[in-house]
Formats: sequence, structure tokens, C-alpha cells
Amino acid sequence: MLEKTVCELFAGVGGFRLGLEKTNEWKVIWANQWEPSMKVQHAFDCYTKHFETGIHINDDIAKVATSEIPTHTLLVGGFPCQDYSVARTQAKGIEGKKGVLWWEIQRIVKDKQPPFLLLENVDRLLKSPAKQRGRDFGIILGCLSELGYNVEWRVINAADYGYPQKRRRIFIFGFKNNTNYSTYLKTTTFHNWIYKAGFFASAFPVEEPMFISMFDKSNMNMKKDIVDISDNFSYEFGNAGIMNSNGDFYTQKVQPIPEPEFQLKNLLESNVDEKYYLDQDSLEKWTYMKGSKREIRKSKSGYEYNYTEGAVPFPDDIEKPARTMLTSEGSKNRSTHVVLDPGTNRLRILTPTEAERINCFPDDWTNTGMPEKFRYFCMGNALVVGVIERMGDTLSKIVDGENLNKNLKDIDEMSVPLSVIVDNDSYTSNGISL
Repeated sequence: MLEKTVCELFAGVGGFRLGLEKTNEWKVIWANQWEPSMKVQHAFDCYTKHFETGIHINDDIAKVATSEIPTHTLLVGGFPCQDYSVARTQAKGIEGKKGVLWWEIQRIVKDKQPPFLLLENVDRLLKSPAKQRGRDFGIILGCLSELGYNVEWRVINAADYGYPQKRRRIFIFGFKNNTNYSTYLKTTTFHNWIYKAGFFASAFPVEEPMFISMFDKSNMNMKKDIVDISDNFSYEFGNAGIMNSNGDFYTQKVQPIPEPEFQLKNLLESNVDEKYYLDQDSLEKWTYMKGSKREIRKSKSGYEYNYTEGAVPFPDDIEKPARTMLTSEGSKNRSTHVVLDPGTNRLRILTPTEAERINCFPDDWTNTGMPEKFRYFCMGNALVVGVIERMGDTLSKIVDGENLNKNLKDIDEMSVPLSVIVDNDSYTSNGISL
């Protein structure tokens, strides 16, 4: 019997947990958050203020023994994008762990073997590093294949599905080969899984093309030596894909079926504190920062070069979702949002509360004693909570299916589509009860 228990890595201020627990199904029993560059652990303090249950660890994850981590059904985490390369040495094989945090995930997954995992990263992970495109993601797929996981991935722009921010992130869903859910993967095509039947298609529908794209990559395999992947692998991954535990994978460029756009004006406050408004003296600098540029610049060494840059909306269009919020939000920066206040019609930056709303956090979530600058920083790092809540609902149904204790051999012999929805005491798929 699988319980809906979660272990959370790189927890930040709790976006994953907030989204999952909004379903009233999932329970986070262990979480780790540690910011190596901070003397004061503001994010961890915020997390522990809001979440009282479970074990909370404020330490370098590399120092945490896997024996300290409880058995769990779902492992989640938004891990920083780094260099995941490895190097071969005669004595130890895989060394040079530059992508430290990925290798910590790999270590924990190898030892704890959770049935399911859900990870998040920036979408450039699919293309990194620039000199060996796709290598880093290939290493992740190769590692998970070695550990007996099927993997589905999808780049999701939150704004496409009615959320307040154009935040594009890759989500990686892994499920062990001995799960009922994995058994259903064997009964359909990879193409059908991506477009109709899979985890992401269920929660975030995409348009199915009339013809299979020339980008069809169905005959590829990741069952490779990890060091060989690090040294030689390069590949153009699509924004969606599926890999079985044998390493066979299929990837496509998919288009979302968009939902009505959220308008930024619907979350703005009015007549805010004076400190958020742009003063007349700084308006010229803001205009320059936001504007397009084509100019000659000089490097520190004296080398002159042509510099070009496109314009950023100034002020931001409040009839549309917010742009992607960065950790520099709130500072005098080109990427900072500038809006017309609905009450005063004056130009201003967003308030910390508005930054929280853009990520679907409750008002004043980060108002826990941290400096205001760090409140913006936390939201620049955070998830869009609504996206996770939607995934949590789908995950809950999948685990309900695991607890039916169906005979996997019997299920495996049935040819049924893969869109698995829990209906009372049975799996149903397109009206077929199993």
C-alpha cells in the first residue's frame, strides 16, 4: 500500500509542498533547504514558519546520509542547472562531479528507490552545454535508466494554462519499472503517450498533429555508459518526450492547447507605498534600460564591439500575464516589471505581495522577517504553485491506481490505452474497466 508521502529537496520557500498539499492528498514528511551563500537562512526560516509537520533539514544535502531520509512514495525538487559532466579515472570510474546537486539526487534515488519522482529545472537544460547540446539532459536520462525508471518530460509555460506568469520550465516525471503505471506504458505507443495518455498530457493538454513530425525520434536509446554520454553524447531534444526503463526514447516538439490568458491587472494592488513608484529623476535611466540598443561599447581591455539589445515592454502590458520573474525583480534592472498603478496611474515596480501572487503564493508568504530584496529573490527562484497543484491531482490518481493491487501480468496482457483515471475501485480507460 503506497501512502501519498513526499520528500522534498531544494525546498526553497515551499512551492512544491504548497502545491501538492493544496490537493489535500499529499503529505510532505521530510524536506531539505540550504543556501550555501547565505549566512542567514531566510528561505528555510520561511519554510519552517509555514510548515510545522515533517522533518526539516537545513544542511548541505551532500552531508545528509540517505539513512536519514525516510522511505517515501514521491521525491520532488527544483534543482539548480549546473554542469553535469563526469570524467573517467583509472581508479574510480566516474569522477569530476561538477553538477553536484544532480549527483546528490542520483545518490538519493539509487538508495531510496522511490516509486515516483518529479523534478523541475530551467528549460535550457535540454540544450546545455552550448558546446555539446543535450549532453546534460542525456546524462540525467542515462542515470535514471540505469536505476530502472521510465521518464517523461515536458517544458511547460505556466501562462499557456491560465496562470499569471510566462514562466517556462522543464518538468521530469520518473516512475519505476515495477509500478502499475509503468505496465500501462507498454500497451501503447510513445507518440500516444505524449499526446494523449501520459502524465503531462492528462494535466496539460497539447495539440495532436494530423501527421507525425519530421522531428520524430522514436528509434533512439539512452542505454549507454554514463561516462560515454558525458564525453560524446549530443542531441536535439524536443520539449516533450518519453523514455522507458530500457533506455528507448521518443521526443517531439509539442504545442499546448492554451487556456484563457490571465491578465496581470487582476492581481495588482492600488495606491501602494510611495517607495515603489519611479521618481522623475530615475525615469530617464529606466527608459534607457528598457529600450532597444545598438551602440559601440568598450571592454575593460579596451576592445570595442557592437552591442545590440531588443526593447522590453515599458511599462508592462497589464492585459497579459507577467513576464518571467527573475531573482533581480524589484531592483533597478532591465528585467524588473514596471506597471501603471491602477489607482494612481503612476509608474512603479511590483510589490513583494504582487510578486507572490504572480507565482500563486498566498499574500505575504515571504513576509517572515527576511529583507524585502530577498523576498523578490525567493519569488524569482520559486515555482508557479498552481502548476504543481494540477500535477498533484494527477499524481494522486496514479497512486490510487497503484493501490488497487492488480495483477501486473494480467494487466500487461491487455491492450488498452494509457490514459489512466481512477474511478471508484478500478482503473478505467476510455470506458474500459480493468
